[in-house]
Amino acid sequence: MTIAYISHPDCLLHQMGEGHPEKPNRLNAIEDQLIASGIFDLLQHHQAPLATVRQLERVHDSKYIEEVLSFEHKNKSAYLDPDTMITPQTPKAALRSAGALILATDLVLKGKIRQAYCNVRPPGHHALPSQAMGFCFFNNVAVGAAHAIAEYGIKRIAIIDFDVHHGNGTETMFTHEPRVMLCSTFQHPFYPFSGASSGNEHIINTPLSAGTSGDKYRETILSVWLPALHKFKPELIFFSAGFDAHQEDHMSMLNLTDKDYSWITREILLIADKYAEGRVVSTLEGGYHLPSLARSVLNHLRILMRIE
Repeated sequence: MTIAYISHPDCLLHQMGEGHPEKPNRLNAIEDQLIASGIFDLLQHHQAPLATVRQLERVHDSKYIEEVLSFEHKNKSAYLDPDTMITPQTPKAALRSAGALILATDLVLKGKIRQAYCNVRPPGHHALPSQAMGFCFFNNVAVGAAHAIAEYGIKRIAIIDFDVHHGNGTETMFTHEPRVMLCSTFQHPFYPFSGASSGNEHIINTPLSAGTSGDKYRETILSVWLPALHKFKPELIFFSAGFDAHQEDHMSMLNLTDKDYSWITREILLIADKYAEGRVVSTLEGGYHLPSLARSVLNHLRILMRIE
């Protein structure tokens, strides 16, 4: 089974400074791995469009959007938070990243494809309604989920966030939106130092202590996430697919392996097949050790393509 693969060269233009872990080579490493594996040519390739202001305004404040987009016409760079630098090339990359989720959602909900993967950057799950944060400018997965609600009337969406950092921006945007269930697993205490509790039935936070193994990770998903998802019965599933909990990735202190990412993808795909007609949209979040990132994305896509 093929899936849609959405990316754009503009996503390579965004730079956050020499030595910064969120670098353009992340996308190149993934693409090289997919080509070497023979999978790249089996994908249905699409260029990410530019998200519109109207699409962004479903989850972001208009003044903040204007602030980010204004940098395209400035001959300077600036830090919007201590970890997040914006340059004149950033707005177009950020619009492509959010636009990829719009296109992926359209392709899946129009029945043109069952699953889609967005190989884009900058990532998005830390971006707040009116603030850049943690390498993120626009909350790509939230833009996609809001689009599915506004344009297609989807009533139950699950966002599966297995990045090593809590998806605080996504939680903020959907805390009062019961049509969206967020399942976020992350190292805690750890950046952004949030998510220890959720306080409602559709925000399912599962903090994990440093040193957590794949076995403990799987046990948590089986005992907490899967019962909640079966009860919720999502009509559409998004992955905020961050691979920085890998034991080879020094951004964190969790000990997941390639096989753990295959496992969670398989478990969530079973949920999608049961309740959502197999409809899945995945987008890249974190993952900064290039070899393990590339392998993990390959394994993630192999499961979505049902290549075991």
